[in-house]
Amino acid sequence: MKKLIETLKNIWKVEDLRQRILITILFVAIYRLGSFVVLPGINPAMLSGLEEQTRNGLMGLLNAFSGGAFSNASIFALGIMPYISASIVMQLLAIAVPYFQKMQREGESGRKKISAYTRYLTVGILLFQAPSYLINLRMQAGDAIATGISWPMFMITATLILAAGSMFILWLGERITDKGIGNGISMIIMIGIIARLPQAFVQEISSRLTAISGGGFVMFLIEIMILFAVVCAAILLVRGTRRIPVQYAKRIVGNKQYGGARQYIPLKLFAANVMPIIFAQALMFIPLAVVQYSTTDGSEGFFHAIFRPLMDHHSWEYNVVFALLIIAFTYFYTAITLNPTQMAEDMKRNNGFIPGVKPGKDTADYIDTVMSRITLPGSLFIAFIAIMPALIGKFDVQEGFSQFFGGTSLLILIGVVLDTLQQIESHLLMRHYDGLLNSGRVHGRGGMAAY
Repeated sequence: MKKLIETLKNIWKVEDLRQRILITILFVAIYRLGSFVVLPGINPAMLSGLEEQTRNGLMGLLNAFSGGAFSNASIFALGIMPYISASIVMQLLAIAVPYFQKMQREGESGRKKISAYTRYLTVGILLFQAPSYLINLRMQAGDAIATGISWPMFMITATLILAAGSMFILWLGERITDKGIGNGISMIIMIGIIARLPQAFVQEISSRLTAISGGGFVMFLIEIMILFAVVCAAILLVRGTRRIPVQYAKRIVGNKQYGGARQYIPLKLFAANVMPIIFAQALMFIPLAVVQYSTTDGSEGFFHAIFRPLMDHHSWEYNVVFALLIIAFTYFYTAITLNPTQMAEDMKRNNGFIPGVKPGKDTADYIDTVMSRITLPGSLFIAFIAIMPALIGKFDVQEGFSQFFGGTSLLILIGVVLDTLQQIESHLLMRHYDGLLNSGRVHGRGGMAAY
């Protein structure tokens, strides 16, 4: 405790770090305040249907990322997810389309062009998602829209407000990155997720202490111990790497020797980040959408009979399919984001080689083999983390609290917290203060990008 207090004092002594933390708190407070500002013409007391829809599935994920703004019909209802979607599309285009590949290799100017295209695409996605959100709002909670308002006029004005709200959140994230602490976009997602924790915590402890078969305080302590173990395992997953040694050849230029050093290629055990879970959750939403939007009674009964086991996220059928999809998407996303052939060519161009492996094709095959071997345990681990909320829910854990035992929420929280701690520690060490840990520094980049 004494060491912690001393570290907090050191953080406050560093003027630049203190200002960055205060600016981050200010921007986060603005974001949270905007999450409770309801769209004009909406009665927040009549949104029970929308709140019910956002309890599970893809809608629940969107609501979690927006910090509850989605179910509140807030001006920030669409959150930062349109920008995340646009960024993912641009990443895929940079892999598959030669024009964007060339742009990515142009350095700073290329990154600026890609950033501009990402913003344009974000606006396009917003102009599609905002009307879709409003139509869904009308279907789920039509009574919440004030009577006497023209629907076309409401659609136009609300679409502009939702689009402006998401772009304002993007601006806040960029300001946090430039003038605050940590990655601003990831920070905003983390704040949205963690905003649900106090209420979920209170509901869980209340249910354990008041319910007849709740198990009491002892059962609650067991839950906390399990949560701590899952968090520790997830940290190992996020930071686990397989280091491949690379030896660089010696070169004699005049009287000086260059090269000859040994470095390492850190291949992450979990290179796909949270993308496999997001993709799998999006696909698992399809059966529910098919049943909901079936028009005839006969087709609705037919589809309901087929997809009924996949509509309950607590069923074993749902979780088995969900885990298999995550494993498949982990291999897919790792394959398209890491190019062993390009890595081997870059290594050969810089006179580097893996000891015992021939440069060129053999090096690419070796890297590909190593990635395949470490991707399997990584995919199994992330699949287990993803279905952990459903498993813990079998022990009468409240729905809101069980979401923090795994899934996308837990992995994003851990990644952002590690990245923020590393940035704080770098400021402390740069000014000759002790780091955050007694046993040593937070080595490596522990943070995980949200997209």
